[in-house]
Parts: sequence; C-alpha cells; structure tokens
Amino acid sequence: MKFLKVGRVAIITRGRYAGKKVVIIQPVDNGNKPHPFGHAVVAGIERYPSKITRRMSKTRQEKRSKVKPFIKVINYNHLMPTRYTLELEGLKGSVTADTFKEVSQREDAKKTVKKALEDRYTSGKNRWFFTPLIIRESSVMVMGVGGM
Repeated sequence: MKFLKVGRVAIITRGRYAGKKVVIIQPVDNGNKPHPFGHAVVAGIERYPSKITRRMSKTRQEKRSKVKPFIKVINYNHLMPTRYTLELEGLKGSVTADTFKEVSQREDAKKTVKKALEDRYTSGKNRWFFTPLIIRESSVMVMGVGGM
C-alpha cells in the first residue's frame, strides 16, 4: 500500500499487542515466501513510560521514563495507520526481516529500538506516541423495532 511507508505510525488492531502504537520500519507490499501477504516489520511500545513530575527525584524520573519495546512482522490487515510519522534514525539497518532468524539478533535489535525510543521520549519529541491509547466504549442508543 502506498501510504504505509517507513516512519508511519500505526495502531495494531488484533492479537496480543492490540491497541499498541507501532512505527513501520520496513513495508513489504507483495509479500515473500515465509509471509505470502502484504506485511510490515514494525517496532512498538509494549510498556509505555509512566507519568513523571518535577517533584520526583532524578533517579525515579529516569526509572519511570523507561520503555519496553517489541519488534514484529504484522499483516497489513491488522494495522490501522494514523496521520502521524516518526523518524527513528538508525533503525532501518538494525531491524530487518532477517533479525527474526536468531534470538540474539532479535534481542540486539530490541536494545537499539529501546535506546532510540527512550532518546526520543526524553528529548520531548512525538509526545503522542508515548501515551497509551485509551479506548472508551460509547453508549449506543438502540432503537425499537416498531419504527419511530
């Protein structure tokens, strides 16, 4: 899909990470042998940073600013793109489809993603990306069958 480019922020709609925000690192429109469908390699936040205030000590602020990332290959059908983009320098080379072959490569890629996301958070950029998505159920009015 043309609009799912590198750096586009999306929300996962299905599975374990449903409702989590991700950034697309490598889109694959036509699919490949292990994944024969349109998919994307994404990096997202599994555990968002906690709220911090000025009254907290420096060490407590650092501890609450930590991010737990994840990397995943996700079908386009399970992604909802947003209007936001996020440029993470250096992630394109470190996180590819080949990083999922070995556990050690995957852990190294997670560490680089964690560092990049925490740097982004502490610098105060893209604040929307680092807040959890709040989904509220709206009250739906059900009309009677007999007409109005």
